[in-house]
Order: sequence, then structure tokens, then C-alpha cells
Amino acid sequence: MAGDGRPGDGQAREVRAAEARLDEAVGLAASIGLVVVRRAVLPIRFRRPATLLGAGQVDSLAEAVKADQVGLVIVDARLSPVQQRNLERALGCKVIDRTGLILDIFGERAVTREGSLQVELAHLDYQRSRLVRSWTHLERQRGGFGFLGGPGETQIEADRRLIDDRMVRLKRELEQVRRTRGLHRDARKRTPFPIVALVGYTNAGKSTLFNALTGATVQAQDQLFATLDPTMRGLALPSGRRIILSDTVGFISELPTELVAAFRATLEEVAEADIILHVRDVAHPDSTAQRGDVIAVLDGMVEDATLDAAWPDRVIEVLNKADLLGGIAEVQPREGAEIISAMTGDGLDRLTAAIDRHLLQAMERVAYDLPVADGAGLAWLYAHGEVVSRRDGEATVTLDVRLLPADRARFERRH
Repeated sequence: MAGDGRPGDGQAREVRAAEARLDEAVGLAASIGLVVVRRAVLPIRFRRPATLLGAGQVDSLAEAVKADQVGLVIVDARLSPVQQRNLERALGCKVIDRTGLILDIFGERAVTREGSLQVELAHLDYQRSRLVRSWTHLERQRGGFGFLGGPGETQIEADRRLIDDRMVRLKRELEQVRRTRGLHRDARKRTPFPIVALVGYTNAGKSTLFNALTGATVQAQDQLFATLDPTMRGLALPSGRRIILSDTVGFISELPTELVAAFRATLEEVAEADIILHVRDVAHPDSTAQRGDVIAVLDGMVEDATLDAAWPDRVIEVLNKADLLGGIAEVQPREGAEIISAMTGDGLDRLTAAIDRHLLQAMERVAYDLPVADGAGLAWLYAHGEVVSRRDGEATVTLDVRLLPADRARFERRH
């Protein structure tokens, strides 16, 4: 496994440490069962068009591959098809880049129909440009009838055409799945409870926190991308108010462009959420850079109109894994952040109280006159809002209520 240790430009900006980046790449490989026998950071003064690495580095890698009988080399950088092909020839083994590795992880972990379709589409898009290295029979030509390809069509052209046809079919299937998901999203808007979404860098402890708060048994392992599909559960806050907690896919730096659409589709719960819990691994040496990666993705969702620009107002930052630093008291507090350990449960009471406070602050105060006979409407307001005052008349009941903006919209659509 080789890490791209490109030097910084000397400007005053935060740069991800090469060793931390390499640790992440090792974690990605381990998450799909690969055994890493050798790891190294290889400084690159400039990117060689043919191999990315310098000639001496390639020769040294080839010797290590032969000595350790390595069957796969992972380069934690984006390789062009030509670079990938040339490195495979020089090293005598299969080579994949960061994009290929993440695509494989997503392909193995995707559970929902849409997730599987998105990942397959991304994988085909990625492979389409790499047929030049993937096939050994590209020089062959074949004649054919109209539906098999024109006379003299090369194998690479036929294979690319088959991929294009499959991609068209996948896009049609995805459109149908999206329409169905749109109906589900409309149904979620009518849900009687506020939605609180967990976001954060992969392996920050979101699923562990989700389980600790809800008593669920969502897969929570010390590996990257343990969760790829959203999961939702109900939760009662200290005030008695109920919310829906949503666990989402973990973020990662340099997400492959082929997967951006698939990744953002899994984050729709974030766009609908009343509160966003940004879970951070405060014990990770690269925690600050990871925070920047998460914010960059959310800002990208604003640019494509998936998320509203006011999303930072709905965020509670959650500094997790305090137990790895000696406990909550040992963590440097950050204004507006909650320090917790999802593993030990320390700080969870303060976190749920903070969610309660945020919901209260976001509430709008409004008065409604309801018919006395509208028992369902009265019950709904008591269940989902905070009734400040009530005046009972002969024909109407006047309620002064605090409601979340989303709940107010739900109630007024209903009435």
C-alpha cells in the first residue's frame, strides 16, 4: 500500500498528515478483509504522467512486491487508466487506486435497492474509461450483424457499448426508485416527530451513538463505512418530546466523483432533519481536517440545492470518543459542542438535553382557534407542540402553542 505524500505549498492552511492519511487507507483496505503486509508513504515531487511515481520508487516497489509475494497494490491517490496499466506491468500484480477501493467497499456494503443501483452505475462509469487496461483481447476485431455491432468493430468498442447500454438501463431503474423514494419523503414530511440526523466522518462513532441512544443494534464496528444505508429509530428526550433519530453514511475525504450522486442520495435525511448532530472522533489526530471534509460535503449539498444554506444553525457538534483521551474532563471544550463517549455512555444525558434545548429555541409561537369537536387536532397540538395557554369557548378552543417550523407546516397543511 502506497500513500501519496505530496508536500504542501507552504501557505498557512491545514494539510492532512501523510501518516494519518495512510492509516485511513489501511483502514479502508482492512474493512473489506484485505491483509496489509507492507505500507509506505512515498513523497512525490511531481506527478509522472506514465506511472505517478518516480522510476526509483517503482523499482523499489517492484522488489517489495516480489519479496512479499504481494497480489494487490493500493495507491492512495487517483490514478489515470494509463498510470494504472503501467504500474501493473512494472509491478507484476494488480493495482487499484483510492477510487477503486472506495467503489469496492460501497459495492460490498450497499443494502438498499437504490444504493446498489447507484454503486453499480458508479462502478461502470469508472470501469468504462479503464477498458484499455482491463482487456487483453482488445486488438481483436469481429464482424457482426446490426444488433451485434458493425463490421470490424473492435472488442473494446463492443465492451464499451455493452457498458453504455447497461448504464442506460440502470439510470431508468434509478429514476423509478427515485420516484418511489420521493413518495416516501413526502410521507416523512407528515411524520409527527422531529427528525435528528447523525452525520460525521466515517468511523467517528455514529452507529455506536445511535445504538446507545435508541437501544438499537445497528452494525457498529471499528472500521470505515460500517454503515452505508440510513436507519431510523424513535427516541424520547428528557422533556418527554419524541424524536426520530437517523443514522447516515460516513463521510470521507476525496470521495470519488462517480460516487458523489450515490453518496448524497443517502444523505436526504440530513436535508429533512430538524437538527443535525455532527459526530466527531475527538481522539483522532486528524479530527480537525475531518471536520472540514464533512462541512465541505454539506456545503456542496447547498450548491446543488439538496440542503438549505441555513443548515449550520441546526447543527450540534458532538465530540465523541472522549474515553480514549481519559474521559470527558480531559477534552478541551469547544463552544456549542457536547463532549461524550458513546462507548461508555458518559455525556449522553447532556447531549439529549441539548437536543431538547435546540428544538425549543427553533419553535415558533402561534395561536389557533379550533372547533370544540376537533379532538384530533387538539390532541395533535398537545402531542407535538408545547401549549402555552388555552381558552375554552362554547364553540371554539383557542390554543397558544410553540411548534417547530416543520410541525407548524404539517399542522396547517392538515387544517
